Order: sequence, then structure tokens, then C-alpha cells
Amino acid sequence: DNHSRSGLGTLRGMHFQPGQAKLVRCERGAILDVVVDLRRGSPTFGRHVAITLSAEDRKMLWVPPGFAHGFCVTSESADFLYKTTDYWHQEHERTLLWSDPALGIAWPVDGAPLVAAKDAAGTPLATAELYD
Repeated sequence: DNHSRSGLGTLRGMHFQPGQAKLVRCERGAILDVVVDLRRGSPTFGRHVAITLSAEDRKMLWVPPGFAHGFCVTSESADFLYKTTDYWHQEHERTLLWSDPALGIAWPVDGAPLVAAKDAAGTPLATAELYD
């Protein structure tokens, strides 16, 4: 189980690691949650799905293995909870560039979001090290 708290306009992601799946939900506030299909050979490879998750709607999202995951806080702050099928391993984690135009993600921020250094240094889909 993991828990993060972030402020308005914070963007986290797009993270993935081999074999790891996540069950995610927003416990407080609201976020736009995004997953990108990274399964080579999939008819939806490189496409994304975006869904709003909030404390009010209590929805959860399953992120299967083979997908990158990220979110952006759309409320004043948000508590984000996720269960994973495997522990986080720094040496295996990869980060897809959140702003890659090839992904076509419409993030809900005016101007530049607040992004961690590792997320700002993410790799575009065209050159990302993907797992089969």
C-alpha cells in the first residue's frame, strides 16, 4: 500500500515497472488519472485513458501490468492511495515523459504543472525502454 499527498497542479508520472499492477483511488480531493498502454503488439499501444477520481465519487481504477500510470491534482490538495502487486524497485522503475506529444494527453493545468525532477526527465514513448 502506498499513499501520496499533493497540491493543486502537481503532476506525478508516468511510471511503470515490469509485472507490477496497481489499484488506485483518491481518498481526499480530486485528480485526473491517466494510464498509457505500453504493450507492444496491442491494438491500443501508445493510447491513453483518462478518468477523474475523487473522494466524492469513490471510484477506483485498475492499472494492469504493461501500462504507465500518472495523475494530476485538480483540487486544492489530494490524498492518493494505491495498492500494488509488487514492491517498488528503483532499479526497475521507468518513467514515460508526461508531456510527450505522441501521447496526446490533455492535462488539466494552466501553464506548467509541478513536476518532480525524475518525471521531468521522463523518456518519450518512441525511445522508452519497454518490457514485453
